Amino acid sequence: MDGYFFDIALALWLGILTSISPCPLATNIAAISFVGRRSEHTRAVLWAGLLYTAGRTLAYIVVGALVTTSLLTIPTLSMFLQRYMNMILGPILLFVALMLFGIIKINKSGGGISSSLQNRIEKSGLWGASLLGILFALTFCPISAALFFGSLIPLSLTHGSKLMMPTLYGIGTALPVIIFAIVMSVSLKSVGKVFNSLTSIEIWVRRVTAVIFVGVGIYLTLRHTFTLF
Repeated sequence: MDGYFFDIALALWLGILTSISPCPLATNIAAISFVGRRSEHTRAVLWAGLLYTAGRTLAYIVVGALVTTSLLTIPTLSMFLQRYMNMILGPILLFVALMLFGIIKINKSGGGISSSLQNRIEKSGLWGASLLGILFALTFCPISAALFFGSLIPLSLTHGSKLMMPTLYGIGTALPVIIFAIVMSVSLKSVGKVFNSLTSIEIWVRRVTAVIFVGVGIYLTLRHTFTLF
């Protein structure tokens, strides 16, 4: 049970780490810009932030549930995962850690949408924030793809969780927007300070997480692959 609660916290943490990584942070800045245009109405700002979070979370729930269900409903693959998941998870975490350290780089940009589509979203009013959340969630870039498919999906498979893990991950990825929405409703001058703080700590948060992933990855590999203890 303690392990389950730890993995729940880890799912939320993976979402937060994703949200402050360079590529997803760029999409969150765009979302903040969308939210900020309603800064003259405090309630509208907060609602836009919450709707963006709901849209982003929904997208991750759908994708996570589809992937998890597909993997678990294929008999041979399901049996393979149940038997070897712990053996696979160690190397996966080590690979993700190398990406977080920047040792492995994949040249692929993400997080952008066409100007015409953005204009349509803006014209849709307050509910456009939820659509923006869905679209930005689906624009995976290397880091977010590695964290979602390489770390979150294995967690979901380990616990057979189709909803809980993706939901927490989605909430985590949208937390900066919620924070900015609250800050905007209080003082627009504070937004820049909060943003600069997030930007400055991102690299250290990423490195600390990478170190943890290396430790856990080595532990799982030694225990389940080489059965040393």
